[in-house]
Amino acid sequence: MRLCRFLLMGSPAVGFYSEEQIVPLSAVASATGTAIPETDSLLPFLPGGSHAEVGTKLAKAAADGSGAEAAVKTAEATLLVPIARPEKLLLLAGNYAKHIEEGGGKAEERANTFPYVFMKPPTTTLTHPGAPVKIPAVSPDHVDWECELAIVIGERCQGVSEADAHKYIAGYTVVNDISDRKFRPNPGRVQREKDTFFDWQHGKWHNTFCPMGPCITSREAIPDPQDLKLQLRVNGNIEQDSSTAEMVFPVAAVVEFVSSFVTLEPGDVISTGTPAGVGSAKNKFLKPGDVTEAEIEGIGILRNPFEAE
Repeated sequence: MRLCRFLLMGSPAVGFYSEEQIVPLSAVASATGTAIPETDSLLPFLPGGSHAEVGTKLAKAAADGSGAEAAVKTAEATLLVPIARPEKLLLLAGNYAKHIEEGGGKAEERANTFPYVFMKPPTTTLTHPGAPVKIPAVSPDHVDWECELAIVIGERCQGVSEADAHKYIAGYTVVNDISDRKFRPNPGRVQREKDTFFDWQHGKWHNTFCPMGPCITSREAIPDPQDLKLQLRVNGNIEQDSSTAEMVFPVAAVVEFVSSFVTLEPGDVISTGTPAGVGSAKNKFLKPGDVTEAEIEGIGILRNPFEAE
């Protein structure tokens, strides 16, 4: 099951997503005589949600053609971020060995290290599929792409084991972790020991720097999240071409680690890091007029144009 948020007659709605069309969940419910809550949230219909069984039932009905008369062509739809306001938007740095190495670092064995987790402010960084990413006027010359598989939490959890982690996942989506590689606040500053780290972190926080979507694929539809093809294209040219199999810390290990000291709640998003092929390794950066396509097998294509702020 792939669920998306989109505008239906000017209002946010839930739909069953495919590359060709979006079928409103409300239309399928009406056609099958099924009662559903009035909401534009995907979470109730995904694993862990209050209407998860209804979501599964309606997904099957939609696949059989129910609600098809109300379908909207995907190419003509206005898609919205699948989780409107996640309480937590967490991301991993350095979770693919080849990405670490292309940046000049040395990848450690999993047993000798731990996931590096940082945050982005969701209310100002999250960007809808198809909506423009703004290249910041304050630092426009080193804006980079990072295609990532993101976990969407379906049930509240803390201290879960890697073996049980999948039970708390609602599904998966695509994140493009846009990064300003050379953001340097106050260039005339006196250098301090931690400046490099904070420069890196602040370069993640510009407005619109976290496109997400186009949908959420439920966890049952992705039986092995460590076997997904992942690709990032800029203006049609392939820049990243990899697989989630190359993660240092797999999805379940990431949930175990984060939940060991942070309570995870429904709708929290954890983006699991990017593979090799980022622009900074090639001295290639995004400019106004560029279009990125971040694609992950089984989920879809997250497409965004770039424009000057």
